Amino acid sequence: MSLHDDATLVLKEYDVPDPGQTELRQTYLDHLAAHPDGMWKACGAGHLTASALVIDPEGGRVLLTLHRKLRMWLQMGGHCEPQDATLASAALREAGEESGIAGLALLPGGPVRLDRHPIPAPCHWHLDVQYAATVPAGAVERISDESLDLRWFRYDEVAGVADTSVVRLVEHTRARLEHGR
Repeated sequence: MSLHDDATLVLKEYDVPDPGQTELRQTYLDHLAAHPDGMWKACGAGHLTASALVIDPEGGRVLLTLHRKLRMWLQMGGHCEPQDATLASAALREAGEESGIAGLALLPGGPVRLDRHPIPAPCHWHLDVQYAATVPAGAVERISDESLDLRWFRYDEVAGVADTSVVRLVEHTRARLEHGR
């Protein structure tokens, strides 16, 4: 199965947490149907990306990266690579690379949410498929070349440092942790 096929299947099976996500999911599916290259950075109309919010549920905190180019506190994530067999593996790879933490595990149940955001030319859109990953006991983070900083934030601190997309991702992740959904 190609990464494009995996993404289509993941999106079709995505357990939509709210009505706004239903419309966004259809936008993603329409994009993939219209663009065989819709998984790749080279797709000028936009492309899917994969990210993961790194969480420590026991400590009630999340690890965010101060993105080198955007200078914003964000979850770990980025572009799919040819070696990625699935969207989930792309999200996990990105989270591991950007956090420096080995042994991350994605929360069960597939993506936590979707987020579509504009990006500068030559491309137009990132269609981000957002997962959440838990850290193993004793994990130590390490700043990558893509980050200016890495920092743990308590759940209630995120709104003070990050944009609405990250805040919503934290909210949806916490709901999944609390309700198993």
